[in-house]
Amino acid sequence: MSLLRIQGLTVALPPGADRPHAVEEISLHVDPGEILCVVGESGSGKSITANAVMGLLPRGLPVRAGSMELLGQNLLGLGPEAMRRLRGDRMAMIFQEPMTALNPLMRVGDQIAEAMRVHGATPGTRVLELLEAVRLPDPKAIAHSHPFRLSGGQRQRVMIAMALALEPALLIADEPTTALDVTTQMSILRLIRDIQQRRGTGVLFITHDFGVVAEIADRVAVMRHGRIVEQGAAAEVLNAPQHDYTKALIAAVPRGAAPPRGPHGGRTQAGAQAGADLLRVTGLRKTYTRGGWIGGRVSVPAVQDADFTLARGETLGVVGESGSGKSTLARCIVKLVVPESGEIRFDGTDLRPLSRAAWKPFRSRVQMIFQDPYASLNPRRLVGEAIAEGPITHGVPRAEALARARELLALVQLDPSAMDRYPHEFSGGQRQRIGIARALAMRPELLIADEPVSALDVSVQAQVLGLLADIRARFGLTMLFITHDLRVAAQICDRVAVMQRGVIVEMGRTAQVFANPAHAYTRELLDSIPGQAWTPPVAA
Repeated sequence: MSLLRIQGLTVALPPGADRPHAVEEISLHVDPGEILCVVGESGSGKSITANAVMGLLPRGLPVRAGSMELLGQNLLGLGPEAMRRLRGDRMAMIFQEPMTALNPLMRVGDQIAEAMRVHGATPGTRVLELLEAVRLPDPKAIAHSHPFRLSGGQRQRVMIAMALALEPALLIADEPTTALDVTTQMSILRLIRDIQQRRGTGVLFITHDFGVVAEIADRVAVMRHGRIVEQGAAAEVLNAPQHDYTKALIAAVPRGAAPPRGPHGGRTQAGAQAGADLLRVTGLRKTYTRGGWIGGRVSVPAVQDADFTLARGETLGVVGESGSGKSTLARCIVKLVVPESGEIRFDGTDLRPLSRAAWKPFRSRVQMIFQDPYASLNPRRLVGEAIAEGPITHGVPRAEALARARELLALVQLDPSAMDRYPHEFSGGQRQRIGIARALAMRPELLIADEPVSALDVSVQAQVLGLLADIRARFGLTMLFITHDLRVAAQICDRVAVMQRGVIVEMGRTAQVFANPAHAYTRELLDSIPGQAWTPPVAA
């Protein structure tokens, strides 16, 4: 008997949506001890399917047809209290966004213990064991911390620990590793696989990453526009996909090896000939201090004596785990974070000691693309106004700035009508394109991209990476590219710097670092790339 069986499930969308149903006539099953990966782009209906099983659909998304059974029990016929008893005990869910799923006012250890007590279990030492199992540093300190004190990756690991606390029969994982670095991602995948094998747990694993699918899936279901377009054994779907959509998704997967580059690396001819360093960072240090009063103050070194150069027209990738100091390094360069010591020489000028007024001329020459485009765009401003704001602030006439904004929207492959719309009206990939357009509006010489594709579907990710490569070649841009995904770094970077605990432990040409890593930490990162044993089929 199947652990979970879904037959002909149809969930309606509200009137005026882009299609009548969120999911339509989908049928799938999960057997005990099996991992079924559901793959598809944003909006394909993956998360709606998961929420329907958990009984967490909002009122505006009613189930119109079909059936869902867990261990032979009809889920659609259960009331709220009966569903509450099942959730956490017989089935549990790992949510994609942990900050919205965790209580900001409760310590994380208390939240895990509460989930156990509600179902009659005694926490004991289980909380610390779970936090240690998901590779959180200093489990005791983490257990006594509130969610806002943890990084995004740490919060996700807390959510996973909570879901696994009672070792449920069915585990639903909704993009649980999307925002995690490769080593943490691999440890989580191995943890889920271990629980599944040891306890016979069935896993419904939602992802857009075919590398993850290749690592853990027994079977695969591919969703598009609310329908399952292909379903079968993982080996069959991965190596001999039948549907054109599946083939397109697989073709968009970044390869975990550096592509061949020309005699100038990935730089433009002009950049290679110039040969001058646009950016030179020497001895950069940044330390954060936390605590105080009763508990005492603790110093946390985020960046320690960072040294690197960036030549004109070159792209340098900075890779490492969450908390390695990548984003702090980027923010120090644009003075969103103030370092204690070191030099940041941009075109010969040390930026670190400059006042805010003295920094202003450099704002147009150094721009940043942020990880979360929705958080970095003003939700109350039209897209056209947001893109034109920087040039207008620096003295460009309003009409010229708006005309430039229209040109840039076309450059990033968005319709000019986007000028008169708000950020919430766009998908994540489209918002990231708007963020790129806004950064380019200042016509910068140095573009700093902080995890610009980490939360995007692989197909959208491939489009954005292609766009960045095209823009870089067209304008001779110099880029500092921050990422935790080594496959992405291999796609776009000429050189790679590997950071661990605030220290650059290795740096070199991308092909050299990938082929012959010198540092043990670099080797660990490369060994943790998911799906290494799988070679994607080449499209005919």
